[in-house]
Amino acid sequence: MEGKKKSKVNPERKRQQFSAEFKREAVRLLELGQKPATQLALELGVARNRLYKWQAQLKTNGGVFRTPGRPKVSEESEVSRLKRELKRVTEELEILKKAETYFAKRRR
Repeated sequence: MEGKKKSKVNPERKRQQFSAEFKREAVRLLELGQKPATQLALELGVARNRLYKWQAQLKTNGGVFRTPGRPKVSEESEVSRLKRELKRVTEELEILKKAETYFAKRRR
C-alpha cells in the first residue's frame, strides 16, 4: 500500500515567521491603545486576530512565546519519567489490591 502524498495548494507560498521580539513589541503597541488594532495590524503587516492571539499567548505563558512542535528535551524527559513512575505505581497498586483480596479471604 502506498501512503497518500500531501501536496500543497500553493507550494510557492511561504509561512510568515515573526521573532519573539517583534511579537512582544506588537502586543505592547496594541496594549498602549494609541491606534486601533486594525490600523496597527495593517502597519505591521499582520492579521488583526494574530495580534490578539499573541496577546493571549503572552498572558497564558507568563510573558514568553512558546514555539509549536516538540517539547524541549528537559520537558520530554520529565514527561517520560512521570509516565514510567505512573506505570510503576499503577502496578504496585494492582499488587496491593490482589494482596488485600487474598488476605481478606484468609481471615474468614
